[in-house]
Parts: sequence; C-alpha cells; structure tokens
Amino acid sequence: MQVSTDKATDLFHALIRVQKLLLAARTIAPKIHPGMETAAYPVMFTVHTMGPVGISDVAMVLHSDVSTVSRQVSGLFAHGLLDKQPDPADGRATLVSLTDAGRQSLDEVQLVRGQWFQELLADWQADETDLFTEHLQRLGDSLDKNLRDRGAAAPTIFTASDRPSDKEH
Repeated sequence: MQVSTDKATDLFHALIRVQKLLLAARTIAPKIHPGMETAAYPVMFTVHTMGPVGISDVAMVLHSDVSTVSRQVSGLFAHGLLDKQPDPADGRATLVSLTDAGRQSLDEVQLVRGQWFQELLADWQADETDLFTEHLQRLGDSLDKNLRDRGAAAPTIFTASDRPSDKEH
C-alpha cells in the first residue's frame, strides 16, 4: 500500500524538526579541532570516503557549490587537515586528501558524535536503532535518486555499506 499524502507530510515535518534541532546542536557541539568547523565535516567525510578527490567532485557529492567547497577545503588545508596535490590526469586540477592530522580529527569527531548519539538513544533498543538506521538510509537513497533523476545530484556519499567509520585509515 502506497504512503498517503498525510503520512508523507507528517514524516516531512518530523524530518524538518530533526534538521532544525541538529542545526541548533551545532552551536553546542564540542570543538575537536580549531580549524574544523561543523559545516566542514561533510567535506572531511567525503574526502575520507573518496579521496584523493577533486574539489568539484566533492561539491557534486555534497550537492554544494564548488566555490563554497573550495573555501572550506582552503580552510582545512590551512589548518593542516587536508593535503592538496596536482591531479595527474589534469595538471590544472587539484586533488585533496586527508592528512594524518585530518584523519585523527575525523576519528575524534566520529567518536564524540557517536558517544553523543549513544546518549540520545539511551532508551532505544539496539534492534530499534538498526531498523531506524536502515529506514533512514533507504530514505536518503530515495532522495538521492530523486535528485539525480532531476539532474541535481551526483553519487551518494554514504550508503549502508560505505560509511566513513567503516573504512580503514
């Protein structure tokens, strides 16, 4: 049975509420590294998952403007979290990758965020969390496909089997 418009709207409103709460939580989140703002975390996660990778590829994956990602990359580079090297396929382009300090900072971010979410989920059962995660990833995949079908996106960065925490350093 297809989801009703009312149920879809309820879900959309619940997601908007969670999105706003997560944005508000950014202001109280512990600072892991002075050069890594929370807005740059997706860049770090993407570079970790895909790197070495071009800035335009990072922007496509994140559904972001190249100039925004370029500024974020420059800041992360200035703080020693990312490394830049010429793209061997195109000398005019630059590839970025995590430095050792970047990997360490990303590991710390994931640990702190994991502990925070563990506290938030204190009254959840493990199977509830697994099911919610599966459904949330499925929703993300559906949204990503819809965006790509409309010409507005690139490949999904995080899938159930390809999250940054699952990758070796």
